[in-house]
Amino acid sequence: MKKLLVCFLIISISTKAQNALTNPGSQRLKVYVDCSNTWCDNTFIRTEINIVDFLLDRIAADVHILITSQQNGSGGSQFQMIFYGQNRFKNISDTLKYNLDPNATDSESRDAMVKYIKLGLTPFIMKTGFAGEINIQMKKAEQKANENNINTNTKDKWNYWVFRLGASGNLSMDKVYKSNSYRTNISADRTTDKLKTGFRINANSSVSKYEYETPIGTEKFEVKNSSYGFNHFTVVSINQHWSYGYEANYSNSTFSNNKSRIYISPGIEYAIFPYKLVNNKFFTISYALDYTLNKYYDTTVYNKTKEALVGHRLSANLSLNQKWGNINTSISYRNYFSDWKLNNLGINLNVNVRISGGLSFYAYSFGGLIRDQVYLPKGGATEQEILTRRRQLASAYNFYSGFGFNFRFGSKLNNFVNPRFEGSNSAQFNF
Repeated sequence: MKKLLVCFLIISISTKAQNALTNPGSQRLKVYVDCSNTWCDNTFIRTEINIVDFLLDRIAADVHILITSQQNGSGGSQFQMIFYGQNRFKNISDTLKYNLDPNATDSESRDAMVKYIKLGLTPFIMKTGFAGEINIQMKKAEQKANENNINTNTKDKWNYWVFRLGASGNLSMDKVYKSNSYRTNISADRTTDKLKTGFRINANSSVSKYEYETPIGTEKFEVKNSSYGFNHFTVVSINQHWSYGYEANYSNSTFSNNKSRIYISPGIEYAIFPYKLVNNKFFTISYALDYTLNKYYDTTVYNKTKEALVGHRLSANLSLNQKWGNINTSISYRNYFSDWKLNNLGINLNVNVRISGGLSFYAYSFGGLIRDQVYLPKGGATEQEILTRRRQLASAYNFYSGFGFNFRFGSKLNNFVNPRFEGSNSAQFNF
């Protein structure tokens, strides 16, 4: 009797397993949400969509959603979602795009994201046993419909210009230290698919005061720095690979010994991949000439109080956002024609690669060779100026770097939301 019961259980389990394999529609859709390029409220996504299984392992998922974003001409963001079908859905894929208003709140942002995730997942869920849980509404609200009709027939009254005004400040102090700084900025930008242009005005001021004890009493030291500038740029699109433009600015900086600096730089850029693929892959090479007219507060290390410099700049930028991770890197070289030894080389790298389902590697680094500090004042800096960074210091290079591994194992499911004992900054309570 026991043998018959065991055989019956084995046959029953085998039958259920076979039915699950032959009838994949009875399984919940497994989804991996990839927000490595932009911010996502994963808690809200899981709360609003509960008829799928959200996995922490991209390889085991039926759908890998890669979400990226770029700033658009209005100052808002354009989001792109690529739905990669995997495993039983490997022949299905789709791409959705939407624009988010620059004044959108966090609530509006996450509502829009969830809305388009739902739209993109619909074709996949239709092939599961949860198709009946989908509610589709294809009727515009009357007010929104009228607004859209007006926008379609009426030219933008601002002609695509976007203006921004900003001001900020901070104050910090203790018994021996006091610091305050103020910043203001004004900008105007206009961006279309054919032309991008903008203007910037900024001003900054900072004061830091130090007190410290010496054998002869209390010493006080004050650091003051200020800067202001005006910048203008224009970029013209030729086609999906070529563009040209220029940049011009005027600036002043006590920190960098620049009483006045006039800079003009025309250039041209070539995109290896069409510009329209910027959300997934972006690789450009640019070349520019530049003219600089400097006037200095103090005589420089090259015995100059003013000088005109002509040079050029070559740079390359690569950005990849793929299922396996993302890479952002750039390299830039420039020098002055009057002395090719006055040059600057910088390399920047940010990498985040998913090696397997639970193993990922990340690294970031920046390094530069600096041999063009023609503005440095003559004479060495005092100990106080070095410690407080009162002015720009001489350096032949700069470098920083970091790297690490992350490995996750265990349960692949990530459906549950439990905010108990979380503070306003989502910090967990420690028992």
